[in-house]
Amino acid sequence: MTQPQSDSGTTGKKKPRLGLLLPTRGLLLAEERPRSADRIIDLACRAEEAGLDSVWVGDSLTAKPRLEPLTVLAAVAARTSRVRLGTSVLLMALRHPVLLAQTLGTVDLISHGRLMIAAGVGGAFNAEQEAEWNAAGVSARRRASRMEEMLKIIKALGRGESVDFSGRHFDLESVTVKPWPVQQDGVPIYLACHWGARARDVQIKRAARLADGVISISDSPEEHTRVIEAVREEAASLGRDPDSLETVMYLTVNMGTDLARAEAESERYLLGYYGAEIWGDRWGPFGGPERVKERIAQYLEAGAETVIVRFASFEPEQQLSTFLEQVAPEFT
Repeated sequence: MTQPQSDSGTTGKKKPRLGLLLPTRGLLLAEERPRSADRIIDLACRAEEAGLDSVWVGDSLTAKPRLEPLTVLAAVAARTSRVRLGTSVLLMALRHPVLLAQTLGTVDLISHGRLMIAAGVGGAFNAEQEAEWNAAGVSARRRASRMEEMLKIIKALGRGESVDFSGRHFDLESVTVKPWPVQQDGVPIYLACHWGARARDVQIKRAARLADGVISISDSPEEHTRVIEAVREEAASLGRDPDSLETVMYLTVNMGTDLARAEAESERYLLGYYGAEIWGDRWGPFGGPERVKERIAQYLEAGAETVIVRFASFEPEQQLSTFLEQVAPEFT
């Protein structure tokens, strides 16, 4: 696994890490039929050159169309040399574990061991999401148990093991897959956990058993602390090292200094992104670098080791420039 960075001082605390969500969905919102993905690759290269720790891509098949995430990360890997590469989050259960394990090993090899996967069960709360699972030939009602089986299979295959598995969803006999990931223990996998979720306790126990870390998109700083504490306590009860679990927060921001304009653009962008108003007052901040710096600091204080920023804007290049000039130096 990619080793966490540490402070050069004597505090022993991990160095704060900032990541950028690449607008693989935003590209399709801005252009009905784009002729190039250069904007995505260029943003990733700028993030690396500026010293950000990681770049991330989202996932959806038909409900929220975007570029295929692991293909994008392979392309980014070929154009970069240092920045870590992540999914935020991968809808793992849409895929088959053996094919996915091969893909992860390939991207990790191309990137020289920089891949990390944040994954989630995904939603089935509206007709579009139901249709997405149907299109992949997967039962939406059984997606959580399918993902749990996949986690066990993928981790074993990533360690180079020959896998025999008999479960509710998959039956494998003496299966091995190459290439193996460059990272000795396989590609690290972080699982989505949210304090306010109906399945909160299930998420926490799943992450404590099977994950290398946790990621949240909607928790307040206080809730994020509770999630981290709960997962680490559960992990310790299972004999795992609780401090080995990485913590990630995914933050949606807009860097515009005119608050009303920033909020209006964010709402228009997110409405197109999700097709419904689902963000409420848990997302943001929208409007100005100082608000963004304050919010990032709150999540770092709450226990997040990596904070990913997504720009709720149709002008990601301009947003990134402001972020790199007026926010990132505070933390890097």
